[in-house]
Amino acid sequence: MRGNTMINRALSTVTVTAAIAVVSSPALAHHPLGGMPMQTFAHGLLSGVGHPILGFGHLFFVALVGIVAVFTASRFVAPLAYIGAMLAGCLLMSYGIRLPMIEVVIALSLLTLGAFVMSGRALSTNWALIAFAFAGLFHGSAFGESILGQEGGAPTVVLVGYLIGLAITQYVIALTAGFALTAAWGAREASAVPVRISGAVVAGVGLFMTLEIAEGLVFSGISA
Repeated sequence: MRGNTMINRALSTVTVTAAIAVVSSPALAHHPLGGMPMQTFAHGLLSGVGHPILGFGHLFFVALVGIVAVFTASRFVAPLAYIGAMLAGCLLMSYGIRLPMIEVVIALSLLTLGAFVMSGRALSTNWALIAFAFAGLFHGSAFGESILGQEGGAPTVVLVGYLIGLAITQYVIALTAGFALTAAWGAREASAVPVRISGAVVAGVGLFMTLEIAEGLVFSGISA
């Protein structure tokens, strides 16, 4: 009975989270300020806080980073590998250095990490750091498009606020996801049902994004 209750609570939570993320407007995912140009530190900070929350692909991935980190030897340090690489990718993009196939890698990062977590296995600390850092570069590059795409560029003070907002928000999301998993759901190992359900949800989001990208490529090829 207790196991069924735990499963129901986990399913309810991820279902509500998924629903909120999916119904978020795609426009808001790229314009937390409603399209208003970023001109001050506060604008950059607010945009940095909003992007990881409004972009459900980023939100789900960083939450899973926090969950995976729980089962490493450094649950508080491991997410920083993602955060650091994410900031580096964002900075590179802000200066016009774009990584290849950003959308594809982001989709596959959700699908791959989600599928691994769904299998009930735990990543070693070293492999977790490598996986987080690699994915973080591409997620950060996607975040950097908001700075690069602003007409006339963005002042340095805006970029600083944006990076701070991105870093703090995503680190809090990661730690909160890990805490919810252990405190609210009582998961103590990577094979626990709530952990595997979390992986399944993220893998599902990654699969949807991958298929959407593939569909776009097929139709582009046909129209060409």
